[in-house]
Amino acid sequence: MATTKDYYEILGVQRNASSEDIKKAYRKLAREHHPDMVKESDKAAAEKRFKEINEAYQVLSDPQKRKMYDQFGQTGEGFAGAQGGQWGPFTYTYSSSGDNPFSSSDFDPFDIFEDFFGFRGFSSRRPKRGKNLYYEMRIEFKDAVFGVEREINVESGKVKVKIPAGMRDGMEIKFSGKGMPGPDGAPSGDLYITVRLRDVPNFVIMGDDVLVSKEIDMVEAALGVVVDVPVVDLSDKDGVGKTKLKIPGGTQYGSRFLIRNKGMPKLHGRGQGNVIVQVLVKIPQRLNRKQRDLLEKLLEER
Repeated sequence: MATTKDYYEILGVQRNASSEDIKKAYRKLAREHHPDMVKESDKAAAEKRFKEINEAYQVLSDPQKRKMYDQFGQTGEGFAGAQGGQWGPFTYTYSSSGDNPFSSSDFDPFDIFEDFFGFRGFSSRRPKRGKNLYYEMRIEFKDAVFGVEREINVESGKVKVKIPAGMRDGMEIKFSGKGMPGPDGAPSGDLYITVRLRDVPNFVIMGDDVLVSKEIDMVEAALGVVVDVPVVDLSDKDGVGKTKLKIPGGTQYGSRFLIRNKGMPKLHGRGQGNVIVQVLVKIPQRLNRKQRDLLEKLLEER
């Protein structure tokens, strides 16, 4: 029976994609559709998609299986039965509880042929590994500035993790061998932690730099003013401080000023980024009679 699946299309890669391209595409899709990373209402669809992604990767990541699929996959000849969730008398499904022996992200469906028929049909065998785990970890802003160590409970048990100083929201850390144990003494999978920041101060983090919007009125913009600007302060226990910035007279709306070495700590201890201050000039919506007279007089003197 001819297969209706296109593994290249499932992973979103070209048929001439390199092994590295296939690996990158798989990791990206696996994280996006991992059943543990979606809402409860989306788990059924995610499990189906996750199984499909793993199925495609197990074939295309192995040179011999890929060659066989390229030769026979589109017609189903010589590759029959290798496309669905059933292999002869066996079935497999994804399980986030760990009860399913085939739930590992590195599960190799071709192992079933060896178990059932006593041979694989290929000359080499790649060892199994435990399932990779993906979690999100919410930390305070000060923990991103100074770093933090925590002991967390994951599916594989208690794990001590170290978040280095300078982490940004959305960054991912890999902890090798901290995933689920592999079967029969095989290597454990890896643990991936995505960091999420909460209680971020009144600025926007852009890489190592932070962007601060400072609103002043049109008189201050015309005459000049000294303002307080929030910065990352390594001497403060919360990691946040203030510094003075002199805005010169005649400053225009949207002008930007640079405060050096007061941004986010750089990873691996290489100093700090900068603070970029963008000036927003506020125009009053209502003027009293005196203010209007002054502005009209100014307009006449231009």
